[in-house]
Amino acid sequence: MKKDEILKIFKDKGALLKGHFRLSSGLHSGDYLQCARVLQYPRYAEKLCAELARCFKTEEPTCVVAPALGGVVVSYEVARVLGVRSLFTERKDGKMVLRRGFELKPDDRVLVVEDVITTGLSTKEVLEVAKSTGAAIIGVGSIVDRSGKDIDFGVKSNSLIKLDLPVFPPEQCPLCKKGTEIIKPGSRR
Repeated sequence: MKKDEILKIFKDKGALLKGHFRLSSGLHSGDYLQCARVLQYPRYAEKLCAELARCFKTEEPTCVVAPALGGVVVSYEVARVLGVRSLFTERKDGKMVLRRGFELKPDDRVLVVEDVITTGLSTKEVLEVAKSTGAAIIGVGSIVDRSGKDIDFGVKSNSLIKLDLPVFPPEQCPLCKKGTEIIKPGSRR
């Protein structure tokens, strides 16, 4: 899929939002990608995640892991295409963990996926959870990378699109300085 085609889907489904947003990372932005507005349509979830799965097929993952909540559908669809298990991590007492009886074993080959990467913090937390089990990490994938830089996860990484959507620490946010009301759409508390 081409970048323009992916952006058109996001725009058509109202998933590329303008305003004043406090991202899960704590940073502020005038742009927000609400992937759930796209992923609620199975045909788009299937198409985007099949494209992401193709990027990692030769690494032969045995499972796909994502952070809840945004990455759950991505993990499931990528795993479905690859014919492997789909797991997700959750925060418990502020720490990312595997719950619900999910397990990784040392012989697992883990692909970590996300809907959107901004700072890479959630992705790195999932990587740490997987590493703590002794599993091999074979890659990191996302539908969108809005980090504005190359984040080194220490493994192969690939995003379907990279977008330059400026982010600001709260004290440097021009929207805060204008007094624009802020919205917190993300899932991290």
